Amino acid sequence: MNIKTLTSAAVLTLLAFTGCDLGESPAETQADVAEAQAEGNEQLAEARQDAAEDMQQAQQNVHEEQQAAAGDTAEARYDVAVAKAEAEHEVAVEKCEAVTGDQREACKDGADDALEQAKAQARADRDVAKP
Repeated sequence: MNIKTLTSAAVLTLLAFTGCDLGESPAETQADVAEAQAEGNEQLAEARQDAAEDMQQAQQNVHEEQQAAAGDTAEARYDVAVAKAEAEHEVAVEKCEAVTGDQREACKDGADDALEQAKAQARADRDVAKP
């Protein structure tokens, strides 16, 4: 009797373990595959949307940086033009020292006018170049 009980227990145990190893039915597998595909498509769509938003923000950042660089460049060119005009003014004023009387005053007035014109042109060029 002991052998019959032991044999029955072994058979039941074997059936229990083999019953747990049954694969999914084709319908269950198809449903799982469809669900995985749907989740994958949703994740892909979200990733694409995030990437599009990131690219749009990057393009906006590039545009803003280009605008800032253009403004900085315009200011730098203005500074150079004014420095050049002032240096030329100093030379012109020194040359005016070689003449006397009314000619000296007229010479200095001409140098001052040239300086103001150069500064006005530098401002106009800067304002046109700035965004």
